[in-house]
Amino acid sequence: MNTLRARIACRAGGLRTALLCGAALGGFAAMPSAAFAQDAEDAAQDGNDFGERVIVVQARRQNETLQEVPVTVTAIGGETLERYSIDQVADIASRVPTLNVQVGGSGSGGQLSLRGVGSSNISAAFDSAVAFEYDGVVVSTMRMVQAGFFDVEQVDVLRGPQSLFFGKSATAGVLSLRSANPTPNWEVGVRGSYEFEEKGYLVSGYISGPLSDTLGMRLAAQYNDIDEFQLLQPGTPAVNQKRGLKDLIVRGTLEWEPSDRFSANLKVQYTRNENDGAIGTAEIGCGPNGLPDPVFLLGGGVVIPGGHDCNVQDQRYFIPDAAPQLAPGVPTPSAAAGRNGVPFGKTDIWFGRLQFELDLSDTLSLTSVTGLLNMDAVDFDCYSYVGVFPGGIPGGAGCSDPINSLEQYSQELRLASDFDGAFNFMLGAFYEDRTFIFDTAQQGVNISFLGADPITGFTYDWDKTHTTKTEALSFFGSAMIDLTDKLELSGGVRWTDETKVQTISVPYIHLFLQGPGFVQPGFFSGPINFKDDNFSPEVTLRYQANDDLNFFASYKTGFKSGGIDNSALPSNSLSQAAISGDFSSLIFQSEEAEGGEIGFKSQWAGRSFTLNATAYYYVFTDLQVQNFNATTIQFVTSNAGELTTKGVDIESRWITPVDGLNLSANLSYLDAQYTDTFLQPGGAGGTIDLDGRRGSQAPEWAGNIAFDWTVPVNDNLEFFMSGNAAYNDGYITDEATLNDYVQPSFWTLDGTISVGAPDGKWKLSLIGVNLTDEIFVITSGGRPFLAPPGNIAGLPAGDDLVLTQNRGRQVFVEASFKF
Repeated sequence: MNTLRARIACRAGGLRTALLCGAALGGFAAMPSAAFAQDAEDAAQDGNDFGERVIVVQARRQNETLQEVPVTVTAIGGETLERYSIDQVADIASRVPTLNVQVGGSGSGGQLSLRGVGSSNISAAFDSAVAFEYDGVVVSTMRMVQAGFFDVEQVDVLRGPQSLFFGKSATAGVLSLRSANPTPNWEVGVRGSYEFEEKGYLVSGYISGPLSDTLGMRLAAQYNDIDEFQLLQPGTPAVNQKRGLKDLIVRGTLEWEPSDRFSANLKVQYTRNENDGAIGTAEIGCGPNGLPDPVFLLGGGVVIPGGHDCNVQDQRYFIPDAAPQLAPGVPTPSAAAGRNGVPFGKTDIWFGRLQFELDLSDTLSLTSVTGLLNMDAVDFDCYSYVGVFPGGIPGGAGCSDPINSLEQYSQELRLASDFDGAFNFMLGAFYEDRTFIFDTAQQGVNISFLGADPITGFTYDWDKTHTTKTEALSFFGSAMIDLTDKLELSGGVRWTDETKVQTISVPYIHLFLQGPGFVQPGFFSGPINFKDDNFSPEVTLRYQANDDLNFFASYKTGFKSGGIDNSALPSNSLSQAAISGDFSSLIFQSEEAEGGEIGFKSQWAGRSFTLNATAYYYVFTDLQVQNFNATTIQFVTSNAGELTTKGVDIESRWITPVDGLNLSANLSYLDAQYTDTFLQPGGAGGTIDLDGRRGSQAPEWAGNIAFDWTVPVNDNLEFFMSGNAAYNDGYITDEATLNDYVQPSFWTLDGTISVGAPDGKWKLSLIGVNLTDEIFVITSGGRPFLAPPGNIAGLPAGDDLVLTQNRGRQVFVEASFKF
């Protein structure tokens, strides 16, 4: 067997085989870590009557079994993802209690939170508190979440601060995706499905195999076209009564191993996402007053009836096109020009990752991971969310055409030892260079209801551009010491230095707005600087009582850099800063975490039963928060004084005595509370202190129970069925007041039935996701342009809420083939 095929075959054979192969091929440490991951659903025989599930994770940047690594990790294999037709990050939430995923919006484009800690989706200035790692590279844009994923080998969710090994932006955890790699022999796979509820189809395929004795390749692609991603409420004044969604993802992988001591893995991926607007699945709740509040503009000079029906459970969205007075004159160049106020969205992302591993000696290996990301995204939508004039004329206001452009380069080097003795180490360095441009024309005042700009003809209030340049440098070191045969002490520290420089330009202001209270046309801020550095230590003690029982205790810290807000509007915060020359009000501070966890990982009854549990306690200081004041039409960026989280995570798996039947269950208890002063804007110009209130997106209890059952029919046919039931006891959906919207408890149910060949050559499946069509709120916030108390129009104070929700029921019929 040639070298490349031997290594790929070893990886496919599980950890035990890989260890043996590693010894034969020059050492386990030399194996390409990015490519080495057994599907979480594979079973490897271990000399007993049960199939031992050997799951490999890289929670400490090296290959370790899930049962031995002293980190709380949930691993989901590629087979499970395919089984339930999971190709969106949001769909993973039902498998990971306390994971909350929001997709959509014009800011960052998405949000991830774990154990009640996340970062606002309305700000593109924040890094995510849950790091999103894609094939070994931490990406800084949540728009990768919008596009989904495919051909994935394994998804790992690491809970708690992970700054030592994953760097900044991992204060709450890590969501890691690893795509599939070349196979030892030529293989072709195709999959097609049709979804009945949203009227969508998906086709995907791959070709994989060795080009030579030392070079392997894999080319994969997926196209998803959904006609009815959103259905609008009858009577909505919009061209697109059915909002659609299209995704195209193409990935190429090359794996080269010219010798036993060197290997390289290159991945290049292109993603194209198109949609009919950035708002996504957002319903408008009518608040305590029960009324569909109108759009209140220009101090009451313009009042547009809302038109929405207050039904937030029917999955019929009222999202009008732009009002005729606001639609035509978009400051050029803009992709929204000429569309006459019809919402749309388009994102193009190029992602590349080159990893190589070099054995410097029999005991030292060098790993290099280079990442490149280029994103160009533009969308258009109207953030009044509602509005219809008499006669069914569109009344959408607050429209904007944000252009998000990102160029990110990162380089990481790791030197790791593989000594036979009690001591081993890892040393590393990381550098990131990132340029993010947020360029948007906006209608914050909607002055063009009084008339378009008489000079330019533009109907937008202003055009502004925030350009943020980020440079980050960090060094880290970790060590593992076997104090005894059963006791391991590990730990290390990462030092991070991050610098951000932002410039703000406002080339255009509507003529009617030029004067006091607004910056002048042609405004340029000059450089606004932010700089911070941090030491993030970590230490873990692991005790291996026997081969099947491990205890661990960890002290961990986390760090997420602060920066400069890029949501400031020329009408308020920016104009005040321009007058004073002091832009410090736009700067938010770095977020830090400190705490620890204790736990155990165990297997019983010949490793047929697995039981793992972790108890944790963490304090997050200067938690980065951004909310939107729906009355003043201003973004509010701040740092929460302190959030304390504590709880317990329990995971179990059982390979039952019934042939082919496996059960699994997860349960999480979470207590998250603001434990220091946390001021947010209140009514009548006052403030509200959220100190003592429960954190948002933090259910007290959450869990799931799942089964899969394979039943052989004959030598050429097998029957398979599986199900997953997930429970969440509810949570607060915002962090703005003491009585924010509360999502009540809910259950979701998934299931699949399939028949196919035992060797996977073909399979026909019926797949149901969220079969009970349970609709729940993920996040909430005040709807823009609400009537204030005591307004001159005599209208009741508006209290409508924007409720971002999950997708409803999906039912797929799917066929897959492998050759």
